[in-house]
Amino acid sequence: MKTAIIIPARYASSRYPGKPLVKLKLPTGEKKSLIELTWRAAGKVKNVNDIFIATDDTRIANAVRAFGAKVIMTSSHCRNGTERCAEAVENARLDSDLIINFQGDAPLTPPWFVENLIHAMGEDDKSSMATPVVRLDRVTYGHFLQDRKKGLVGGTTAVFGVDKYALYFSKEVIPFVDMEKLSAESDIPVFHHVGVYAYRPNALSSYVEWPIGELERFEGLEQLRFLENNQLVKCVSVSTRGRVFWELNNPDDVERIEKVIEGSL
Repeated sequence: MKTAIIIPARYASSRYPGKPLVKLKLPTGEKKSLIELTWRAAGKVKNVNDIFIATDDTRIANAVRAFGAKVIMTSSHCRNGTERCAEAVENARLDSDLIINFQGDAPLTPPWFVENLIHAMGEDDKSSMATPVVRLDRVTYGHFLQDRKKGLVGGTTAVFGVDKYALYFSKEVIPFVDMEKLSAESDIPVFHHVGVYAYRPNALSSYVEWPIGELERFEGLEQLRFLENNQLVKCVSVSTRGRVFWELNNPDDVERIEKVIEGSL
């Protein structure tokens, strides 16, 4: 399949304005922007034909061109990354068989997360979209619960059926787990939804025609629009292979991600 990665990036984030251009300190002392680190992470994915950064902001576009990435300009009317990807496909007249939405705030995304999505979409022609999920270990589960107690959203969780098709996504930590019923050796039955998506082009073009539903509006999760319109979303279980995965959702996450990067080198 001809596959293109699109990294949507906007400056006017409600939770963290200017987030794509936030500088993270590397172990060498050098600093690179969040969007550049994410672009470099996307470049490690195999079997991808092209990588683009889609933005409506000239500050981001200029920074992106400076480190050598390709830019597709989009309008400021895009309400989420999926809509920005759809507009980018149309504006650049991309003819890919598969479009990957690689989140601009996730430089720790391992390449095999995306490679597994590409494989899954090649094996399952019923799915409109696929997205990775990671079973939480106890440390990460604790981070999620701590963030919710602070009123922060540390990440999104996913629940799915035996066929691996999504039932729901939430910014709450679901399902609820009574730890007293869980032995010390048991896996926690909570899955972190990784904000990476593989779309069929026709599903992506349909997405912008569907109205925003109540679930998407209240949760603030773009992928719920697919579920609210009866589309099959494949949850692809992936392994971190010992890596810590975390997205940069809040200013506090900068230090957390810098520590992970330092420990991985």
